[in-house]
Formats: sequence, structure tokens, C-alpha cells
Amino acid sequence: MSSLVLRPLAVLAVLLSASPALAQMPGGGPPAVGTMMASRQTITETSEINGRIQAIGRVELTARVNAYLHEQLFVEGAEVQKGQLLFRLEQGPFQADVEAKRAAVAQSEAQLDYANLALSRAEQLLKTSAGSQSTADNARAAQKTAAAQVRAAQAQLRQAEINLDYTEIKSPIDGRIGRVNITLGNVVGPASGPLASVVSQDPIYVTFPIPLKRLLLLREQFADQGSLEGLRVQLKLPNGRLYQETGRLQFVDISVARDTDTIMLRAVIPNPLLPSGDRELTHDQLVRVVLESAKPREILAIPRAAVLTDQQGDYVYVVDDKDIVRQRRVKLGQSTPDTAAIVDGLKEGEHIVVEGLHRVRPNAPVAPSPLPPRPTAASVR
Repeated sequence: MSSLVLRPLAVLAVLLSASPALAQMPGGGPPAVGTMMASRQTITETSEINGRIQAIGRVELTARVNAYLHEQLFVEGAEVQKGQLLFRLEQGPFQADVEAKRAAVAQSEAQLDYANLALSRAEQLLKTSAGSQSTADNARAAQKTAAAQVRAAQAQLRQAEINLDYTEIKSPIDGRIGRVNITLGNVVGPASGPLASVVSQDPIYVTFPIPLKRLLLLREQFADQGSLEGLRVQLKLPNGRLYQETGRLQFVDISVARDTDTIMLRAVIPNPLLPSGDRELTHDQLVRVVLESAKPREILAIPRAAVLTDQQGDYVYVVDDKDIVRQRRVKLGQSTPDTAAIVDGLKEGEHIVVEGLHRVRPNAPVAPSPLPPRPTAASVR
């Protein structure tokens, strides 16, 4: 036989000997398949949903009196403290008004002193024949009028002092201040709109709408963990990294959005300062919310690659004690791309086909080979 004929035969022999997937049992026997045993694994159930970061506190800094914007005492984007002075308006006219109101108070107090003396003299004279009731009544009325004028002047002074205080705009919360909307030198007032905004930073909210049907499913899935408010919440950042802090579900809305049939959930999560001085979470940031149950539980798990799907649903191939393959319908729970959680259809210890599925036929014999166990899943979504 020529070398041209022998060479293809030799190549074929090498391929058959090197590839167990292509090999058949001697004499054309049952196909070789890799199997694994359905086993129980301890997992922590999770569910991922789109969410958005929201500041717990948000304040619009607005001038409460009309005046020139005189000073800006912060850097845009910086962290500010509660009570920190941020803007100062022109104070001269308001200081002058305070002084005028103080003078008015002093004047009215002097008039009250005179009225008190006049009333005292009239009451003393009334005890003698030189006095008259009408004079005493007039003195009493004048004294009450003077006292009222003092109170009015004092109120006007308090209002002037309040207006002067309004020329210093301070942060009412701890947080981060945004960009300035109105530059120095402009006349600002209540109608000018916000000068800047301050949003709180730590802790922070994450809100996320989910379909009502999914909420009901989550409640079923986490029923043995307690209410949804007991679930732990984690976040995936836009770069795919899991956020280091863990939060708690705090609020489930009381109504469903009619147009989308969704319900809003809210969690609160820490947002501490990084060594760089920044924070990882920002108001209005889009994230992936990972709802994680409060305690792990056991599930019956198999490799996700063993689960096939047709028009009737999910199924697996089970190898019985006679090495015959049986098709078995299964119901899946929360699963990952690697691990399938089996709710119904399999029992612990049954052997299922994982490799060589394309060579399997229902109710036909196979040559099973156990595969090494795969790493236990830490979580199932």
C-alpha cells in the first residue's frame, strides 16, 4: 500500500485515540458520556435589578432677601458641613436697618417711661381733690399705647435682625455642594431660584422599580428568610465590580405604577469617604441592585450545562442504575450561568448527563463516566 493511502489512515487513528468525545465503545457500543450527581449545596439567594442612587437629603440654597451676591465661600463640588457659611450677600443696608430699628426701640422705650411716670402722678392725684378720673384714664391709655409701641418696635428690630441673618447663607445639612447657578455681583432673592444645591452623602438611598409579578416571586423565594425588609442589598457598579458596602431594604411603596405595573423599592446603604477623599456612589447614578437573602439555605443543584430546553420547558437526562438514559422534566429556581437550582423533578444522588449530551437518545444505553465535582456555588441568582 502506498504511503499516500497510509497517511490518512494514520491521522484518523491518532484522532480517534486522542479524542474520547469521538470514541465509541468497542464493537460500536453505547456512547460515552460524562455524568455528575445531583447534590445539595449551601447558597445565598440573590436577584439583580436596575436601580438608581438617590441622596437622602437634598437642599436648594435660595436667597431669602433681595441683595447683591457678595461672596462665595466654598469650592464647587466640595464636601460641606452643617452650619458652614457658603454665601454672603451685601450686608450694609440690612445692618443700617437694624441700627434704625434699635433706635426706634430706644425711642419707644423712652416714651413708655414717660407714660409710666404720667400714669403714676395721675393715680396719686386721684387720691386727692386735685385729681380727676378722666386725667387718670387718659394717662392709663397713653401708658398702654406706649407699651404697645415698644412691642411693635421690638418686633420690627427682630425682623431686621432676621433679614441681616439671611444675608449669610449656610448649609442646613452635611453633604456635597454642586455648581453655582448665579455668579457674584448679581442681585438675588427668593424669585432668583437656587444659588446651588447640597446633597447628603452618607448614608444614601438606592431606589429600584420591579414588576409586581417579580415582587410576588421574590416574596415567595425569600419567604423562609422573613420579609423583604430583612434582605441584604448589594450594588454592582457600572464597571461590573461589586460595591464593598452592604445595605438593607428599607421601604416598599404602597402603590403600583399603572402605566408600567411596577412597584418602587428603596434601600439605604453606606457611602463612606475613600482615602482619596471621594465617594463611590453619586446622586442619580445608575447601578445594578443585588438583593441578597439574610441567611443561606440549601438547594438541590446541578451544572447549568446539563439543563436543556424545548417548547415544553426545561429537562435533563438522568442515567438509571442500568445505564439507561431517561428524559426528566425539571423546574428551576434562581440560577446562575454555572449552577441550576432544581425546585422539582430530581432527587439528591441521581446521576445526570453533563457532557456528551449531543450523543444521548432517550431510553437508550450509555457508558457513563463520573466527572470530578465542580466548585460549590456561593450564590444563586
